[in-house]
Amino acid sequence: MRRLLVALALVLSACSATPDGPTTITFWDNNGGPGRTPIYQELIKRFEAANPDVKVEYVGVPSSSVQQKYDTAIAGGSTPDVGGVTTSYLAHLVGQDALEPLDDRVESGPLKGKLLPGLLETVRQTAMDGKLYAAPASGNLDVIWYRSDLFAEQKITVPSTWDQLVEAAAKLTKPADNKYGFTIRGGSGSIFQLLAEAYSYSGVDKFYSGGRSTVADPRNAELVSKIAAIYKKSTPEADVNNNYTQMVAQFTGGTVAMMHHNLGSTGDVMKALGAEKVSAMPLPVGPSGKRTVVPNPTDGFAVFKGSKNPDAAWKFVEFLTSAESNGYWNEKVGQIPANTDVRGAEWIQKNPAVKMALGVLEDPATVLVPAPVYLPEYSSITKTDTEPLYQKVLLGQMPAQAFLDELAAKLTTAQQEWEKRK
Repeated sequence: MRRLLVALALVLSACSATPDGPTTITFWDNNGGPGRTPIYQELIKRFEAANPDVKVEYVGVPSSSVQQKYDTAIAGGSTPDVGGVTTSYLAHLVGQDALEPLDDRVESGPLKGKLLPGLLETVRQTAMDGKLYAAPASGNLDVIWYRSDLFAEQKITVPSTWDQLVEAAAKLTKPADNKYGFTIRGGSGSIFQLLAEAYSYSGVDKFYSGGRSTVADPRNAELVSKIAAIYKKSTPEADVNNNYTQMVAQFTGGTVAMMHHNLGSTGDVMKALGAEKVSAMPLPVGPSGKRTVVPNPTDGFAVFKGSKNPDAAWKFVEFLTSAESNGYWNEKVGQIPANTDVRGAEWIQKNPAVKMALGVLEDPATVLVPAPVYLPEYSSITKTDTEPLYQKVLLGQMPAQAFLDELAAKLTTAQQEWEKRK
C-alpha cells in the first residue's frame, strides 16, 4: 500500500509540473492599422511556429491614443508584456518605472553588436539614467523628396546646399501654371521639420550648450529667414496652414517639385508618382559643410515590468529585432532597419531612399543632434506655443531671431527644471 501511495504521489507531482499549455504574452502594436497589423500578424505566426511554447496575443492601438492607453494600463496594473514604443514618449514611460532595462539582455545575446549605434544612442538619451529601455527596431530620416523628372527636364543639378535648394525652387516655380519649387509645412507638425532644417543648415552640433538651448543660434535664424523669404514666391500661399496631408497632396498632385518630410511618406509618393519621377536626397548642408541631423523618433520594443513572463517577452522582442524579422518589417514600411545584418539585403539595394538614409546615419562624419523629446513640456512648447508664432514669421509679422529666442527660452527653462528633478 505504501509503495502504491508513493507511486501515486510521484504521478500527481509530475502532472502538476506539466504546463497546461503554451505561455501567453500580450503585444501592443503602438501604430495599429491596415498598414502594419498584417505585417505583425505574419511575424507572430512565424514566431509561434518557431516557439510553440509561447503564444502571442496581438492588440493594435492607434498611434494617436497609444500614450494615453499606456498611462491607463500602468495606473491600473494591466500593462502588456511587450509594447511598441517610440522615443517621443519613452521617457514618460520610464519616468513611471514601467519598463525593464534591456542592456544586459542585449549584451548577453545574439543582438550584441548588431544594432545601429546611432539608434541605440537616441534610445539611451531619452532616459535620465542612460539605460536602454527599448530595443530599437526602425529608424527614420528627414529627406527632401524631389521630382527627379522635372530636374532632368530643366537640367537642374540636385541641391547639396540650402542656397542651391533655394535657387532650384525659384527655377522650378511658374505661378501662372500653379507650379512651385518647394512646399513649406506651416501648420500642424511644422516645428520639428523646421528645427531639422535649421540645424542641418547651421552645423550646430548640440541642442543644449552650458544648460541653454542652442535653438536661438544666429545661424539657425539665418535658415528660418531663408525659408520665410521664399514663402509665396517659390511656394504656394496655402503653405502657411499646411499639415502633413495637405503638403503631401500638393507634392503628389504635381503642384510642387520639392517637399521636406521623411521616409514615412515613401508609400504615398511612390504610389502616386513612381520611382521614375521621384527621388529623395538628404537635407542640404549650410556654409559649414557639416552634416548635422536632428533624428526622428526611433521605433522599438519595450518589455514592461508588469510582465509575468519577462523571459518569453524578451524572446519575442529578440525575434522581432533579428535580422530576418527586422528586414521583413522595414522592407514593408520603407524605413531604416536597426539590425546591421540587414544592411546588405537585396531590397535595400533596390530602395534608393533607404540606402541613402543608411549611408547618412552610418557616415562617421554625421553628427546627431537629438531634440529633447524627453521633456514633459516638449510637445506643448513646440506645438501649442510655437506653431502659431512660426506662422507669424512666414507672414512677415515676427522676425526669425525673435521667434527662435522665445522658443529657446522655453526649452531652456524646461531643461533646467528637468535637470533639477533628475
